[in-house]
Amino acid sequence: MGTATSALCRACRLAPPPFERAVAFAPYQGRMKQAIHALKYDRLHPAARTLGRMLAEAIAQLAAEAPGEMLVIPVPLHRSKYAQRGFNQARSLAVHALEHLARSHPQWRLTLASSTLMRLRATDSQAGLTPHMRRMNVRGAFSVSDPAAVRSRHVLVIDDILTTGATARAAAQALLKAGAASVWVATLARARRVNEFGRKTGRGASFDDSEDVELLTDDSQAAIFEGVSRFSSHDQRSF
Repeated sequence: MGTATSALCRACRLAPPPFERAVAFAPYQGRMKQAIHALKYDRLHPAARTLGRMLAEAIAQLAAEAPGEMLVIPVPLHRSKYAQRGFNQARSLAVHALEHLARSHPQWRLTLASSTLMRLRATDSQAGLTPHMRRMNVRGAFSVSDPAAVRSRHVLVIDDILTTGATARAAAQALLKAGAASVWVATLARARRVNEFGRKTGRGASFDDSEDVELLTDDSQAAIFEGVSRFSSHDQRSF
């Protein structure tokens, strides 16, 4: 990963992830959390453009060290979830992020490959699960549709939220098994730990990644995006 060991989470120190580095734009809280919910659950598709610009800023943190040519692969939904939601928010964010990066980093050859990674089975929501349960939930959940397409290629995996990194790990493992040269990760938001693992608590670590959904009014949506638009590169997180 790209930061000093002291900055890594406990899970990453104990079991280094298979991806090179992960970056995120902002914490998964407040207006950012509401904006992501507005996109995913209210189907406020125009939000993807604003959020995609923010994701592009996070991805740009990798420009100095990541390979100059990469496949960009959004984390896929299972077909049952896609049928329910009607779109993949990770793909929407990736499309708009690449539009911004084509202007800000025209020399960086980033190619969208949305159908390369498949989710083989429907998995339970990760929200509320312990880190161990999250890893078990997504273990073996991904496969590469055409291994030749990723063989010896560098890959950037895109998702909306990173919590423990279990999904990113599982996706990276599938890509590396198929022959990818390296895997990098970028997400719009990073969930924060709200309860540390420990014998005193008698339970695993928990994270602020609740997906409780409240449909928003037009005025609420406008307020959310006014707040989100105030984020800057200084709010970014790298880990």
